[in-house]
Amino acid sequence: MDSEEDMLDAHDMESGEDDFYSGGTDDYNDSDDGEPDYGFVEEDADDSAMIASHRSQKSYCVLREEDIRRHQMDDIERVSVVLSITEVEASILLRHFHWSVGKVHDEWFADEERVRKTVGILESSVVPPSDDSELACGICFDSYPPEKIASVSCGHPFCTTCWTGYITTTINDGPGCLMLRCPDPSCLAAVGHDMVDKLASEEDKEKYNRYFLRSYIEDNRKMKWCPAPGCDYAIDFAAGSGNYDVSCLCSFNFCWNCTEEGHRPVDCSTVSKWILKNSAESENMNWILANSKPCPRCKRPIEKNQGCMHMTCTPPCKYEFCWLCLGAWMDHGERTGGFYACNRYEVAKQEGQYDETERRREMAKNSLERYTHYYERWASNQTSRQKAMADLQQAQTQNLEKLSDKQCTPESQLKFILEAWLQIIECRRVLKWTYAYGYYLPDHEHAKRQFFEYLQGEAESGLERLHQCVEKDLAQFLNAEGPSKDFNDFRTKLAGLTSVTKNYFENLVKALENGLTDVDSHAACSSKSTSSKSTGCSNKTRGKGKGSSRIGGSSRNPDDN
Repeated sequence: MDSEEDMLDAHDMESGEDDFYSGGTDDYNDSDDGEPDYGFVEEDADDSAMIASHRSQKSYCVLREEDIRRHQMDDIERVSVVLSITEVEASILLRHFHWSVGKVHDEWFADEERVRKTVGILESSVVPPSDDSELACGICFDSYPPEKIASVSCGHPFCTTCWTGYITTTINDGPGCLMLRCPDPSCLAAVGHDMVDKLASEEDKEKYNRYFLRSYIEDNRKMKWCPAPGCDYAIDFAAGSGNYDVSCLCSFNFCWNCTEEGHRPVDCSTVSKWILKNSAESENMNWILANSKPCPRCKRPIEKNQGCMHMTCTPPCKYEFCWLCLGAWMDHGERTGGFYACNRYEVAKQEGQYDETERRREMAKNSLERYTHYYERWASNQTSRQKAMADLQQAQTQNLEKLSDKQCTPESQLKFILEAWLQIIECRRVLKWTYAYGYYLPDHEHAKRQFFEYLQGEAESGLERLHQCVEKDLAQFLNAEGPSKDFNDFRTKLAGLTSVTKNYFENLVKALENGLTDVDSHAACSSKSTSSKSTGCSNKTRGKGKGSSRIGGSSRNPDDN
């Protein structure tokens, strides 16, 4: 793409935020600011420009390896010129100060002597120069002619063979080789990449250069590698933006702040708790508590999977007991209620002997059902989003061309279909994380929960209509024998649903980012419209959001651990 170099140039990027939910409708073909495409196909410049309009690219930019090297060398040259030092010394300084040019300048001009001593950049040799025809190596103690001896700024002499072994060993130990010092134990002089280039093998030089390149990203506070497996792109993030969602050129979306997948508008703390809960053993224990009882003899949990109350523990225990009262089965029979009841249990329950146990079991069951409710919908939207991404790729590579032929319409006039798929993909991501948000929303804040469920229901119903339209209604035109007179009506319908769905999700995103502070105005609007079916603020759609159901009859907010 013509503008890709501009997009990838972090130093030329504009500040500010061009968010997905910034309002208004961008023209597909007017986007020429060099933003990257969605990452599926790069055949059509119009596709790239249209897809780029959905990205908040102005708060960050994506860097390829060649861009990283260029920025790294630019910083080295800048420091070298300003401080009047060599580029090798400039690179040593920048590595020490985490590649912050400003920090290097501040520290250097504040106390140059202290910085030189700390970093290991010596102004003069500590070892007097020698006119001897041979010099002794400080490691192997053999004598060599001067051309076989090498040293850094300190002047300590070591033979090239020992230098090579020293450098090779350090490089094989890992990235610590970037902070290499003189082999003399009492010397702090830094060893620069010029010595590595001169004495190391090609394999070692390649390793060193890889560490050197990666340090520019990993030691830089405003840069990070894309966390997607196998991705070599880096992200240069502009500080001050309230939106941390980042879209890499590999199509992976993640949060700059926590490096989890993109989760706007839900905060990182909520996402962290939700992910931990999904991976923790707490829900396994809740399931065991809610659906099993311990064997009275061996205490192993047993799940009741048959109709009668006669239970037999697995070998080697083989203890037979009553499921209800946990008493020995030999003491049961017709006199205690037979196989499907237990009079002893009913009497003990009336006396309150099982109240605490049953209460704990009921709490665990309600907690498990509530968590399962939110998790299933969270996971379902994730699956739907992945399917939509695959459908978008198919639309770009196959369907648009096929539809263009059958409807006798240029592909440039079919961008509204890609627009719809992109809207679905983004909305599925947002909707998925609203279920995590809803799970941790306190039940006692009834007004906020009602407002949240109303907004979620509106957004979800709009999304389902859009998804159904682009999946099912489009199929009839793809399978048609020729042009259809209804295609223009379909175009209008799909574009309208895309716009309406975007508005629904704009409202949902803004409300959640504001902490549902607009709940009072929503309540006032709802109270005025109770008797009207057509008012936009009525609660007629409340409950459409699947997060609005009350699960298990419990209003408790269970312990997440």
